[in-house]
Amino acid sequence: MSKKLGIVIPVYNEGENIGQTIRAIEANVHTPHAIYIIYDFDEDNTLPPVKRIQQEGVDLVLLKNSAGKVVNAIKKGLREAKEKYLLVTMADLSDDYGVVDQMVSCAEKGFDVVCGSRYAKGGKQIGGPFIKKTLSRMAGLSLRYMARVPTSDVTNSFKLYRKQTVDALTIESDGGFEIGMEIVIKAHFSGHRVTEIPCTWQDRQQGASRFRILHWLPKYMKWYLFAMKKRIGGFFLSM
Repeated sequence: MSKKLGIVIPVYNEGENIGQTIRAIEANVHTPHAIYIIYDFDEDNTLPPVKRIQQEGVDLVLLKNSAGKVVNAIKKGLREAKEKYLLVTMADLSDDYGVVDQMVSCAEKGFDVVCGSRYAKGGKQIGGPFIKKTLSRMAGLSLRYMARVPTSDVTNSFKLYRKQTVDALTIESDGGFEIGMEIVIKAHFSGHRVTEIPCTWQDRQQGASRFRILHWLPKYMKWYLFAMKKRIGGFFLSM
């Protein structure tokens, strides 16, 4: 059976988590899939457990990100994975793999971007810094109701994309996880269909997060303001 889903996982010393993450994917995702592990350097402690699991027959592809930075790892995965649908997820067991098949089902019905949403009815967020949670929720809800972006969780990295849609966009992000927000907003304002599926997000239990809110906040603000300007401009043009 041909594989329709490519699962993109950027990693940085996730040796403590990657085995459990792969096992969780294999147990919950029934859509035929391949998993792409994108790493920055050969000494990354993620690699030995990945290579051991490869020997068990799990379809794992290792891709080296020579450019560094998590944003470049995600770009590389989205560029090199060839499946019809691409899912971006983290290696820290925070994402909800029980909803992935539903996300694929939405894409099969014609949606180009399917967002895993902590803030949709039925979604949940467990743990995480208070300021990060508050800013994320405010950004998502204000963009939904003021800019008409059709998800309440635009900042979550856990999203499924139609490969053809991603390839059609010019991705400018150069910081980190704001790339998911950029893709959703550009896809929406380019006429692509965006939707969301409620999911549960849980803060990592092991290892250190690479998310630095003060460093990346201006990157998110760029796409927040981009969406607001698009909405305001479209509103006045329609008058």
